[in-house]
Amino acid sequence: MKTDFQFSNLLGTVYSRGNLLFTPDGTCLLSPVGNRVSIFDLVNSKSYTLPFAHRRNIARLALNPRGNLLLSVDEDGHAILTNVPRRIALYHFSFQGEVTALAFAPSGRHFAVGIGRRIEIWHTPSTPDVAEGGDLEFAPFVRHRTLTSHFDNVQSIEWSRDSRFFLSASKDLTARIWSVDPEEGFVPTTLGGHRQAVMGAWFSKDQEIIYTVSKDGALFEWKYVLRPDAPEDLEGDGDEYMQWRIAERHFFLQDNAHVTCAGFHAESNLLVTGFSNGIFTIHELPEFSQIQNLNISQNDIDYVAINKTGEWLAFGASKLGQLLVWEWQSESYILKQQGHFDTMNTIAYSPEGQRIITAADDGKIKVWDVNTGFCIVTFTEHTSGVTACEFAKRGNVLFTASLDGSIRAWDLIRYRNFRTFTAPSRLSFSSLAVDPSGEVVCAGSIDSFDIHIWSVQTGQMLDRLSGHEGPVSSLAFAPDGSTLVSGSWDHTVRLWNIFARTQTSEPLQLMADVLRVAFRPDSKQVAVTTLDGQLTFWSVSDASQEGGVDARRDVSGGRKLSDRRTAANVTGTKSFTTVKYSADGSCVLAGGNSKYMCLYDVQSGVLMKKFAVSVNLSLDGTQEFLNSKLLTEAGPRGLIDDQGEASDREDRRDNTLPGAQRGEGARRTRPQIRVPDVAFSPTGRAFCAASTEGLLIYSLDAVFQFDPFDLDITVTPATTLSTLAQKDYLTALVMAFRLNERNLVRRVYEATPVSDIPLVVKAMPAVYLGRLLRFVAIQADESPHLEFNLMWIEALLSKHGRWMKDNKGGLEAELRSVEKAVRRIQAELARLADENIYRIEYLLAQPVEKREKTLQLDFGVKEIENGVDEEMVDGEDNGDGDGEWMGFD
Repeated sequence: MKTDFQFSNLLGTVYSRGNLLFTPDGTCLLSPVGNRVSIFDLVNSKSYTLPFAHRRNIARLALNPRGNLLLSVDEDGHAILTNVPRRIALYHFSFQGEVTALAFAPSGRHFAVGIGRRIEIWHTPSTPDVAEGGDLEFAPFVRHRTLTSHFDNVQSIEWSRDSRFFLSASKDLTARIWSVDPEEGFVPTTLGGHRQAVMGAWFSKDQEIIYTVSKDGALFEWKYVLRPDAPEDLEGDGDEYMQWRIAERHFFLQDNAHVTCAGFHAESNLLVTGFSNGIFTIHELPEFSQIQNLNISQNDIDYVAINKTGEWLAFGASKLGQLLVWEWQSESYILKQQGHFDTMNTIAYSPEGQRIITAADDGKIKVWDVNTGFCIVTFTEHTSGVTACEFAKRGNVLFTASLDGSIRAWDLIRYRNFRTFTAPSRLSFSSLAVDPSGEVVCAGSIDSFDIHIWSVQTGQMLDRLSGHEGPVSSLAFAPDGSTLVSGSWDHTVRLWNIFARTQTSEPLQLMADVLRVAFRPDSKQVAVTTLDGQLTFWSVSDASQEGGVDARRDVSGGRKLSDRRTAANVTGTKSFTTVKYSADGSCVLAGGNSKYMCLYDVQSGVLMKKFAVSVNLSLDGTQEFLNSKLLTEAGPRGLIDDQGEASDREDRRDNTLPGAQRGEGARRTRPQIRVPDVAFSPTGRAFCAASTEGLLIYSLDAVFQFDPFDLDITVTPATTLSTLAQKDYLTALVMAFRLNERNLVRRVYEATPVSDIPLVVKAMPAVYLGRLLRFVAIQADESPHLEFNLMWIEALLSKHGRWMKDNKGGLEAELRSVEKAVRRIQAELARLADENIYRIEYLLAQPVEKREKTLQLDFGVKEIENGVDEEMVDGEDNGDGDGEWMGFD
């Protein structure tokens, strides 16, 4: 089995904190998700996560005007410069302080960053096509100027259209006007008069007006006018007597709510303002006429962004993890996504592998599309935390167990709850198992030692299995449906044959509480994890142990701030809480209350690979060693509650419960890193893990971005096209694959003559065969050239079939894509033939003379339609006797 799984995508969380960004074309939205960045393609309805990860949660994002360079900064001021089209991290840098504002100049030559009370202007890292003279800068980050006049943190920075000036808004109740370079006659100006912190300041389109918005809901309009003390007989330009003065004052008048974010679109003079009560308003300036007023959240709106055309508004609310894109003209949602409010407990892949189910302590069940990364539907019928979920092996039926005492069955075609199962007494169900036929559902509880069994068709309870002497922690049905296995806190695992006449159980004795059990796909082996950190494998037929792994040292890792011992010495308290077999049954993947997931070989018990879930230091348990400098007399600095020092009353309110790890009362400042559940996809090419950060997807089919191997200076798009013009199709195709430019590859691919396809394929180097196979499969889905694509597929399979058979382990995804494309073409041609079958049968059933006459009639009509037959117009015969059979008489 392949083990080189790579991080592919992050689902389950759409927005954490920080600012949102639209790309310059306005079609994509960038959202900070913890220490990663997710990009939502709003036109194609897809999302993906950039592969890099910060060491702490991201605080600010900025995108250069071309949209190819992304600068992301975390809470510690560490920045990563990323090439967005290639998804490659180019440079790491530290600003040595907390960054509160960040913005690129419209010219793209500078960017300004607010670090506490000071503002720094930096040169943008240049590329050969941007820099003067075409030279590449050696130092990516060069500081231009440092400006210090504010007395409190800078909250926003906005540039003028000519990139010569910028505005800064600060918590010190002022906004200031700065110039990038010293200008003759210009003096940095302070705009004061607000009574609370200034949330934003903007130039109008003609830069004649400045708008500032403060936290208390005041909008000031500033104009450059003569001072009151200016002499009446002013001569010359009189710049020394000109100043920025407040021309108008407006107020939003939102009762008991303050401004939390604001955005201004200079092209259309639209001001969008978000408030702490979840309401946003749209005003047209300078008239301050309200266009819209809408409530979109129950909590603060943290950030608002406006796309280039001013049509789409993006809102982020961090407390509930909401991300919304609103088209204000049509009053419709372009995007409406929300993650789980609490930690996810359980996940499940659908039988076809295209959807993932997540369930959490907030009582919600969400269905995520693997291809798009979006949440399709959310079920909210459960009134308490959902602890287990499982699909029926046949059909689109999902079963969930909850602490509210109910087991629910969901129809994932109509998206409804069609059956609810309950016990005679109130129980909190913690485990679930479904018969492969979908006729029987079993559940275990932490309040009862019995296993409850219901009939899915009738909804009636069939039986209660007794035998365990402790709460039932885990249940699993054998894939062949013959056996039910249950694990309990009484140190036993029991095998049940519930469909036999006598329901007897075979107990397997272990040394500690059983946490999770899992069946191998062939139904012959069971994997069991226990509280003492052991992972054991048992034979179902012999009820004997076949192997085991002492996983205490593997699962240990990461030291919490409250730990008295180091990460290496806490092995006695660590254990796996979840385990799953791979699709072929050769490996198991296990995770627990740790930052590590471990992949083991079942036969030998060898640790094949260890996956680090997160390196985010904002989570508890990700550090191996604690910094002694952060240890104070009152304890670790990270555990000291500074919430009571907040300036706003609602921020000072503490709703947490002492010791609460989950639910409403759990603390949100430093959540603990853990992996409640893992799941393999049915194909075995990917697996997902529910973690504190969200739903992590690891895949073998990582998208190829750029491979500089065997690439030299002579391989460019221009040389590739010149090689194509010389009719050297093989070399041109190889060069296009080296550059990995899809449009270039398609151009060479379609320019290859049909007669040369077998020769090109036969001489293709083996290293490019997989890539060519994948490309042809994509073209077969997207391109209308059916026969052309099928000829490429035929040539690949006939010329290199033996090689593909020998290397099928690495070409499974490509071969499946080709098979899918061929089946789709076959289905379309069959449908086309079925639609015309009666016409063909009718023509074949006609006498030969009439059939020929009908064919001639069809041919004649076509010629008239095409303007070819000039003899026959309106049925007139020109003397050759052909006018009678045309049917015009």
